[in-house]
Amino acid sequence: MVRAKAPQLTVEDAGRCARELFGVKGSVRPLPSYIDQNFLFDDAWILKIANAYDDEGTLDLQNRVMERVSAARPGLAPEVRCSLAGRAIERLDLDGASHFVRVVSYLPGRLLADAPEVSAGTWEDVGAQLARLDLALDGFDHPSKARYLRWDLARAGWIASRADVLPGAAQRRLVERVEVQFFADVGRHLDRLPRAMIYNDANPHNIVVEEGPDGSRVKGFFDFGDVMWTARVFEPAVAMAYAALDAEEPLAVMSRVVAGYHRVLPLEELEIRALFAAACMRLAVSVVVSGLDARLEPDNEYIRISETPAWRALERLVEIPPAAAGAAFRSACGLAARATSAPAAAEIRRLRERHVGPSLSLAYREPLTLVRGRGQYLFDTDGRAFLDCVNNVCHVGHCHPHVVAAAQRQIAELNTNTRYLHENLGRLAERLAALFPDPLEVCYFVNSGSEANELALRLARTATGRHHFLAIEHGYHGHTSSLIDLSSYKHDGPGGRGAPGWVHVVPCPDPYRGIYRGPQSGEDYARTVADAIARARAGGDEIAGMIAEPIVGCGGQVEPPAGYLRSAFEMVRAAGGLAIADEVQIGFGRVGSHWWGFESQAAMPDIVTMGKPFGNGHPLAAVITTREVAAAFDNGMEYFATFGGNPVSCAVGLAVLDVLERENLRENAATAGAFLLDGLRELAERHPAIGDVRGRGFYLGVELVKDRETREPDGERLAEAIEAVRATGILLSSDGPDHSVLKFKPPMVFDRTDAEMLLSAFDRALGELRRG
Repeated sequence: MVRAKAPQLTVEDAGRCARELFGVKGSVRPLPSYIDQNFLFDDAWILKIANAYDDEGTLDLQNRVMERVSAARPGLAPEVRCSLAGRAIERLDLDGASHFVRVVSYLPGRLLADAPEVSAGTWEDVGAQLARLDLALDGFDHPSKARYLRWDLARAGWIASRADVLPGAAQRRLVERVEVQFFADVGRHLDRLPRAMIYNDANPHNIVVEEGPDGSRVKGFFDFGDVMWTARVFEPAVAMAYAALDAEEPLAVMSRVVAGYHRVLPLEELEIRALFAAACMRLAVSVVVSGLDARLEPDNEYIRISETPAWRALERLVEIPPAAAGAAFRSACGLAARATSAPAAAEIRRLRERHVGPSLSLAYREPLTLVRGRGQYLFDTDGRAFLDCVNNVCHVGHCHPHVVAAAQRQIAELNTNTRYLHENLGRLAERLAALFPDPLEVCYFVNSGSEANELALRLARTATGRHHFLAIEHGYHGHTSSLIDLSSYKHDGPGGRGAPGWVHVVPCPDPYRGIYRGPQSGEDYARTVADAIARARAGGDEIAGMIAEPIVGCGGQVEPPAGYLRSAFEMVRAAGGLAIADEVQIGFGRVGSHWWGFESQAAMPDIVTMGKPFGNGHPLAAVITTREVAAAFDNGMEYFATFGGNPVSCAVGLAVLDVLERENLRENAATAGAFLLDGLRELAERHPAIGDVRGRGFYLGVELVKDRETREPDGERLAEAIEAVRATGILLSSDGPDHSVLKFKPPMVFDRTDAEMLLSAFDRALGELRRG
């Protein structure tokens, strides 16, 4: 939002305006202000000159709120004085700009900001009086209540794109950490949080207190410029943010605000869980707004009034485990602490190392101990949130309630095998086939991508009577013995023994660092497939088929140049083989433009395999093929998988398809993915370490290099960047033969705000590494 500079009335101008329009006389002095201008007359009335961007409806909203609160709680808010013409708002033309002016009563007393010492009891009273103010506004309505305001935490996502105004990398890192936690704990639940008209600015400079036997007590609040209709929990959260400024024990004083508010206006469970992240986010918004406005008015000291203590508070607060904050706030509300039973990370790791095979790896230098997931977020034992940018298994979001409910409902009724009739199997097959072009229409259900690819090999071999296969360099298709043989990523890597005689590896169609380069290299790479078929035949071998990922994942998110996959599949069919599209990683709309990656290449497979995302974390995978191939496979040998196609798995698959369609997640992958892709390409213009940005939808790769001319991969720099971004609460990982490619494949609910946070954090991490 663009705003004008604050009005510039002189004291003489203010005196004349107040006298002529409102009949207010007396000695006058200016008051500190932010984006408007205020003058005090005889410690009785305040003349308020609005910023030029303020509209009359918003000012009327503020007046009506003050009138409502004053009537219900005299003295808790200023009274509104009408002009000599009987209007609450008048217009003043000054230096070519038009300003609305008002007069409200002055609240006598000491500002909380000027109190020599603010006790915890005072902050509890702030919470209680805010709750009384909110109760006074219960049922209040106004045409302008749904105003846009940058202080509205419900719309705080805008700060992710304005990290440029923060003073340094350390400050950016702090704000990024706060953003992730806020959108995990609050942003995802906004539609479930109670909404209300709130004051929204319990700043000590806006709170009038009087001394009592037990310390300062709140008399009233002024400056109602930020009133708005939003989540009610933001009312105490804003006060908690200010209470934390310069507090030696911020959690203790924040808890007193919560206690006071809850005593008068009880908070719901979801609101209590949102409090800590919302309070931290208010501080983050404050420092970003301060940075923005300081550019506009560098000489306005009031703008920076809370910035330094806000940074100090943020530094303290991000070190507090959110789970500990939640427990403190529950206690403040008189609620029992939540039971926790997770053992310490050290004990979990000890048991794993003692009893689990050592070939399993752990991510990050300091492995995460995760205890729950929601949407695009994961949470550790301390309640810290992490934005998940790499989990393409929980396709529609971690623990999506519709999917969880479907699994719970069906497993409570029946789970058996496909030798009995059950409606779920046929329904799922019908809906899955509807997502594919003809003639792909016959389905087989299994439990994993590895099983699906194994079955695909059997189908092709049975239908063709042949044994040999083509596979792409750096490809990965599963963990079984046959699939390790087929996967160059494994058999050419550590511990591998190379390709067996029945596997013919063709070059990875990488237009960035492959044997042919550039976007027009598709047919050149396709000729390598023809050459491999010819070499096999020369050795007396015929090809049963070719298996290919439409975007080569473990090769580094390599999207083949246009025309490659279509030509390769056609060549294989011309040689009597079958084309297999391995969609285990990228299927179900991840590419955004289409449901399946092969469609984006205008290719037509005979067999398609799918897995990871199908069950959203539940073991579910499938193979779909033509009726002709299925008929050839029906050769008398029964195909049976004990758990494949069971009623529970099918119920889960149906629920996943429901969510994909109802929430338009393929479209989200297209739009949010395009936004992120553009952002990454902009980063590449500023960071020489970025050699290539590629992919589509929510399946992207960013390759780091030591030198753009030589294209020498830089896996070490990428590893450091991933660790740096992880420190802000964003999870990324690497891939490619040199581990130099950042891979991005998040849950499909990842949105533009998440993308902005990721871009900001990655930008900062690369900048720090470059300077280092």
